[in-house]
Amino acid sequence: MTDYRLTCHCGAVELKLTIPEGLSTARRCDCSFCRRRGAAAVSAPLDGLQILRGAENLTLYQWGTGTARHYFCKTCGIYTHHRRRSTPNEYGVNLGALEGVNPRDLGQIGWVDGVNHPSDR
Repeated sequence: MTDYRLTCHCGAVELKLTIPEGLSTARRCDCSFCRRRGAAAVSAPLDGLQILRGAENLTLYQWGTGTARHYFCKTCGIYTHHRRRSTPNEYGVNLGALEGVNPRDLGQIGWVDGVNHPSDR
């Protein structure tokens, strides 16, 4: 298990994350929203995310089925995390917002097929 700190760009939001599989779960999604957002995410269990600062500064975005819950800093707009539609017992966490982590150092990051999500059938 690895612990990380996540901050938005302006520093108003800070999360503490416990990520059991470390950065090995990094992936990108090609659904209509993630494709536009462009951020790779890693997986954290629901009990592995703790908001240390700025809960009042997080804003929620939902669409479609309303299952996925995407959180952003309402000051700087940085996506911090989301509760997944595909795996609702975990969060997807913005890899690029983890302190001390540069996604470029991970090399190629795989893609998941969000366009053809099973919940859309």
